[in-house]
Amino acid sequence: MLSNRAKYPINYWGCWGVGSILVQLARQLTNLTIIGTASRPDSIQWILNHGAHHVIDHGKDMKSQLQALKCPEVDYVISLTHTDEHAKALVDVLKPQGKFALIDDPQHLDIKLFKPKSLSIHWEMMYTRSMFKTPDMMRQHEILEQIAKLVDEGKIKTTMAECMGLINAVNLKKAHALIESGLARGKIVLSGF
Repeated sequence: MLSNRAKYPINYWGCWGVGSILVQLARQLTNLTIIGTASRPDSIQWILNHGAHHVIDHGKDMKSQLQALKCPEVDYVISLTHTDEHAKALVDVLKPQGKFALIDDPQHLDIKLFKPKSLSIHWEMMYTRSMFKTPDMMRQHEILEQIAKLVDEGKIKTTMAECMGLINAVNLKKAHALIESGLARGKIVLSGF
């Protein structure tokens, strides 16, 4: 878990489902100043509505945008997608000895980018504990209980952006087209399973 010191993480591609919940959890569980990334006005507003303090455009020079926020470098980067395409820009904004977390599966990640700043890399997969029956497997249960409590208290809100109706071929194609367009935010839901 992130420390409670006033530090700055970047939530890269923060308007999708994982980013939408990540911003809320970081806001509820830490004292971090949360910086999300997005490129469209509706996505920027989405991330702000879910708890980010600031949003920068990942399609533009991130370093200059951070400098405008009086935050030239960040302590943490959490990259949720397209990590291999944007690793250099993300490493550039990390402080020396910063922490770089990712959840996607980059095809060509140049690990040498991380060495000059002695950055630590943290790869996360949701089911590692259960897949490998790790000694701390019960931690997954504890985390889910903590999240359920935050939801029950109204401190975490849904990341559902759109319900496209019953699951069928037509609606599945519509949902898939929206995701492929790059214009989706939050979670898209199909019902009737």
